[in-house]
Amino acid sequence: MQPGEFSILAINPGSTSTKMALYANERPGFVANIRHSDDELAQFRGRPILDQQQFRCARIEAALTEAGHNLSQLHAVVGRGGLLPALASGTYLVDQGMLEELRLARRGEHASNLGAFLAHDLAQKAGVRAYVVDPVSVDEWPEFVRLSGSALLKRQCLSHALNSKAVAKRYALEREEPYQSLRLIAAHLGSGISVSAHESGLMVDVTNSREEGAFSTERAGAVPVMQLVDLCFSGRYTQKQVEGLLFCESGLYSYLGTKDLEEVERRIDGGEAEARTVFDAMVYQIAKEIGAMAAVLHGRVDAVLVTGGMAHSQRLIEALTEYVSWIAPVAVYPGEDELRALVEGVLRVLRREERSRTLALGFAAMAEV
Repeated sequence: MQPGEFSILAINPGSTSTKMALYANERPGFVANIRHSDDELAQFRGRPILDQQQFRCARIEAALTEAGHNLSQLHAVVGRGGLLPALASGTYLVDQGMLEELRLARRGEHASNLGAFLAHDLAQKAGVRAYVVDPVSVDEWPEFVRLSGSALLKRQCLSHALNSKAVAKRYALEREEPYQSLRLIAAHLGSGISVSAHESGLMVDVTNSREEGAFSTERAGAVPVMQLVDLCFSGRYTQKQVEGLLFCESGLYSYLGTKDLEEVERRIDGGEAEARTVFDAMVYQIAKEIGAMAAVLHGRVDAVLVTGGMAHSQRLIEALTEYVSWIAPVAVYPGEDELRALVEGVLRVLRREERSRTLALGFAAMAEV
């Protein structure tokens, strides 16, 4: 380690893998994607996701040891934030209050709920602090944005906050302007799509990729409501089956039988008209959401930022740019570099550029929005 360098371990647990990286400041050193086989995960089937904590922690330590690293060199450990209550954006200290909230899983079970536990366990062994950064529950909406049109149904702010906030701050840094001074639209294009408006350092609106906005490779986005009601009461599906259809079996998969965008593009190149139609429809819907966020920002937009896995597609970027470049310049940040985003959040704290928060402070900050 060089003077002024911080060694940070970042952990991003997924349903069948645990991504991890050891960073020296912004530079990744050791990077690993630990895959968990069906046989390994079979012992946890039907059990809470947090039961995998010790198993995954041991795999992370083994990977570090095999690569010649040890926990004693660390300055901090950071994990992916899980389904926490609504809170303000920031870097959060993992404490017992956060762990208890995730243990209760009031907003649902998800692999990301493991992030805080894994970070906490390894940080305790290293004698350092554990953090999470911008969980999916980051909520900076004005109150009127929550109204859906029915007093029985309230819009919920769940999004790809980690990546969206990270690319917005990265763009500001490249421009050498404060993030708080820019008016930005960030379109995260992955297995779920969330399009957000950023103003005065806040994410003032965003499409909830579970139930709003454009369809993606596998999610339905917004659908015709009355037809959905008919489907739900048709007797053909259970509630769980309908949820699965909308969340995992819609989008490109519903129309074309694949979740692979590259395959869709190969089929387009092969002359398949249906593949072209579905691809065009997805881009069209994304563009409409970007246009809607331009209206949220009163038409004054400094840049449209496109990120996520689908941003690797040159065909998609060119088609989307043709739709929205009149709004503002388009900047592309391909991929979902969540490990880097986690580290950047912790570095801002270690460098004293911002202060870490606890859940209680996060709730208080959200109340002030």
